[in-house]
Amino acid sequence: MSGKFMSVTCEALSVKKQFFGVKAVAFDVYGTLVHIGDPRRPYRRLLSELNTLGRAPRTDNGARIMKLDVGLAEAAELLGMTLPGDVLQELTVDLSAELASIRLFEDAIPAIRLLQSRGLPIGLCSNLAGPYAKPVQALLPQLDAYAWSFAVGAVKPEPHMYSYLCDALDASPEQVLMVGDTLSADYEGPRSFGMQACHLARKRTSEAKVWISTLLELESLIGS
Repeated sequence: MSGKFMSVTCEALSVKKQFFGVKAVAFDVYGTLVHIGDPRRPYRRLLSELNTLGRAPRTDNGARIMKLDVGLAEAAELLGMTLPGDVLQELTVDLSAELASIRLFEDAIPAIRLLQSRGLPIGLCSNLAGPYAKPVQALLPQLDAYAWSFAVGAVKPEPHMYSYLCDALDASPEQVLMVGDTLSADYEGPRSFGMQACHLARKRTSEAKVWISTLLELESLIGS
């Protein structure tokens, strides 16, 4: 671990309490609470295959897929294309392998339990394609809110995503602390919406004013 990384982390944690008036905590999911052990990126490969088949690439293709509950074949149809059978079969195998390899980070459950012990409702807020939600809910059942992009019809950092999340947690934006590993979607976006936010930067430094390197550091930053 570099000296720079250690110094910035210690500086962020030297201020005992960074967040006040927090009534609920929301987490991003992938890269924050869970990771994929066997990453094959079938949806990214789907977009590449569609480009090969002649569909002009668009920067919003990923967002369009994540705003609807669609599988691989339906995602292709949404974008006006049909996948060849052999390609669809290969991507389906890759998707199954990814979903089977989803695991919790070691600090996820302990961090959530620490926050729940303080009576804080916990929500999840994630941009993801439909098939990726079910494994997460199996690993993290009975939380207080699940704001999936495909169910909300919006993606972070679009304001409607945060509005849905706050309503689901029955809290005003300034009472919700958002925690995640993507600076724009989990830190800058929530802050612009009026929420409190903390950037999770595992094994790297962060440009965020307040950031942590492990979820276990979070509870100590929340004031009463």
